[in-house]
Amino acid sequence: MSDLPLVVDGAWLEARLDDPRLRVLDATAHLRLPADGAVELRPGRESYEQEHIPGAAFADLLGDLAAPGASLPFTVPESDHFARRIGELGVGDGTYVVVYDQFDPERDPEHYQLWAPRLWWHLRLEGFDDVAVLDGGLGLWKAEGRPTTTEPSAYPPAQFHARRRPELLADADEVAAALDDEDVVVINTLAPQTYAAGHIPGTHNVSFTLLVDPKTGRMLAEHELREHFHPIGALHRHRKAITYCGGGIAACVGALALARLGRDDVAVYDGSMNDWTSDPSRAVAT
Repeated sequence: MSDLPLVVDGAWLEARLDDPRLRVLDATAHLRLPADGAVELRPGRESYEQEHIPGAAFADLLGDLAAPGASLPFTVPESDHFARRIGELGVGDGTYVVVYDQFDPERDPEHYQLWAPRLWWHLRLEGFDDVAVLDGGLGLWKAEGRPTTTEPSAYPPAQFHARRRPELLADADEVAAALDDEDVVVINTLAPQTYAAGHIPGTHNVSFTLLVDPKTGRMLAEHELREHFHPIGALHRHRKAITYCGGGIAACVGALALARLGRDDVAVYDGSMNDWTSDPSRAVAT
């Protein structure tokens, strides 16, 4: 679907649930960040089994779609691994995808919830453009009175042809080189207090919390997004843009926001601060 929007609403999706080309994927994971610092990270399959959009399949960002044996969680795997796993979910030529997460504002602030943009970006990294994010996720879908189910769902396996776009993936060396390059802008998408506690020197802060409505999970209007990215030069096409965060999830929220503003060429630093700080020789600013 060449005319597929980057973000779709519940009415748009509900009207297409019977389309045989559609693949709805629940990309929920659970990252709990309690005040005592005992971080908990686990797949969202249990939440999916309790309630999901009719017809949706579960996409495991922490397991099936991550690099096996990687030292950091949800690391991008080799293209053939991703192609095999996403093909098992029914994604391939002739299909289009709507990905969502189980956004629930009542779980804030302990739980990070915006996982759907990660799978949106990962599909695009492997050359698949027919993918959209459901605005507001399952939380808004339910608030609007739309149907849910506990019935498990699966799509027929498909052949996915990965065509990786390496320009959409950044590593530590590229980020380090960018810090002295006026033609590259590097953006930290974590909350301001987290950014202040430690970030890559010389990088800008545009928090993911500024890009969505915290009550509904809706992405803000384009003119509101522009107010955050224009002042740091992220909308200048001659400048490469790289987003990063703690582990590579919130960074994808920034990449999606920039794509809505015409920057579909933004790279995500996979691993982000988790990877950066794994080398004690790399500087961290406060």
